Amino acid sequence: MHYRILGRTGLRVSVVGVGTWQFGGEWGRTYAAADVAPILVAARDTGINLIDTAECYGDHLAEELIGATLPGKRADWIIATKWGHKFHRCFQRDHLFKPADLLTQLEGSLRALRTDHVDLLQFHSGDDAAFATEGMWEAAATAKAQGKVRFLGNSIGANDNIRQTDASTSVGADVIQVIYNRLQREPEAAVFPSCQRQNLGVLARVPLASGFLSGKYRPGHAFPADDVREVWMKNGRDALLAEVEKISANEVPAGVPMAAWALAWCLRHPAVTAVIPGCKDAAQVHANAAATTLDIGQPTHPSRVD
Repeated sequence: MHYRILGRTGLRVSVVGVGTWQFGGEWGRTYAAADVAPILVAARDTGINLIDTAECYGDHLAEELIGATLPGKRADWIIATKWGHKFHRCFQRDHLFKPADLLTQLEGSLRALRTDHVDLLQFHSGDDAAFATEGMWEAAATAKAQGKVRFLGNSIGANDNIRQTDASTSVGADVIQVIYNRLQREPEAAVFPSCQRQNLGVLARVPLASGFLSGKYRPGHAFPADDVREVWMKNGRDALLAEVEKISANEVPAGVPMAAWALAWCLRHPAVTAVIPGCKDAAQVHANAAATTLDIGQPTHPSRVD
């Protein structure tokens, strides 16, 4: 495993992390502690130390499963979570960004994770009006001063939201999380340069394009009715899968698993600190970790600390 410094936080994070939205039950499968435990053990065994979760992956459900099964010592892990949404049932959430909401959600996250602090607390994909909620960032700073949060970040909802990215330093956010993959390259234009100017850490979420860049699916594939790819991503899906077929044929070297190639492709951008792919089982954790063994011409990363 390789490690990089997460921007100006100084945190040493594995370049491949574990995304945990799937634990909340919106990806065509339900998870219990017995399913999550081997995933986190595989992460530890491959050198992964970064876990990204959220308050609304279930009603703190993903966090509860992590808290119940986290192997080793808490100090061995970098745990990132978020604030801003209240989960009611699958695919139904309220948007709650007031200072009191932030504090309530954070306390719920700490209880679920069975910890007294999170390493990174991120604003969860709110629009510009939510980003400007009076007192919200001050409440986040207070939680940080109390030791409940080590660093603040922003999981931007729009890949080209330069307004929020540029405002990171002024609100005390040290990390940007953004969708970035071979199919969605919008951050390269303005968001990544802004992150580099401010020395922000960058977490690339959805680096496998919701599994489309795994190479497992073809146009016309039917996902389960309770899978987010069937509920929220149906429009334009076949066109994306057709593009994936072209990428596989023209860009992925023979014999290289497409998923590992797609993760390595993200990591070669000098602004990106780490990728946080989801994984359904321990085998996928090992497959994701293998991306660090690929050399696809990625430039030297300025904060690499192998």
